[in-house]
Amino acid sequence: MALIHIENVCVDFPIYNANGRSLKKRLFQVATGGQLGADSQGRVIVRALENLTLTLQDGDRVGLLGHNGAGKSTLLRLLSGVYAPTSGTVDIKGEIGSLIDISLGIDPEATGRENIYIRGGLLGMSKPEIREHIDEIIEFSELGDFIDMPLRTYSSGMHLRLAFAVSTIVRPEILLMDEWLSVGDEAFRHKAEARMSNMVQSTNILIIATHSRELVLHTCNRAIWLEHGKIIMDADPESVVNSYFH
Repeated sequence: MALIHIENVCVDFPIYNANGRSLKKRLFQVATGGQLGADSQGRVIVRALENLTLTLQDGDRVGLLGHNGAGKSTLLRLLSGVYAPTSGTVDIKGEIGSLIDISLGIDPEATGRENIYIRGGLLGMSKPEIREHIDEIIEFSELGDFIDMPLRTYSSGMHLRLAFAVSTIVRPEILLMDEWLSVGDEAFRHKAEARMSNMVQSTNILIIATHSRELVLHTCNRAIWLEHGKIIMDADPESVVNSYFH
């Protein structure tokens, strides 16, 4: 059983060296997304999430909607453990997998094979687990002999195919995504789509940040509209989509 419970969570980012009045004034003029304020030391802070309370359970397929800076990526990074809450509590039961940045940690000087171990390790896989899946990853990536060449010799498409093949080998209970992944040429894209769909079906909880009306309607059974770090609406996809895209 997977469960996510967030209670009154705030995430603040202090802006250092922002004590000059002109800089503060400029920050207030250009700030988008999060809300600006000050902490107890008088430092300027950006509040990316404000008093968020949310419960997700087995079977939830949640689409996160909101304009750039609304807090979608911050919420995903909070759930993946990249950010800690400034206040409030985050309780998560279940293994989390993240497809937010599938190229994170990949080394251009290392070979494709070595990068499978690097990226697999970052995904929480042990060396024996990676060894168990390595032939499948190499076959899926369609890299052939290039797998033992340094990554800097790869085209951007080859790089993405390898990153995708490694990152989608895990089957977490909770899956976090920032937009739907679509990589490679048409033939590879069909394979990738099938693998993504299988991954989504096998996960207990899916949370995907997106700007796509169709993706929310076709993939999700719940939608959450965020603005300025607050939940504007949390309901069935059709209701939220109709209000958000109105």
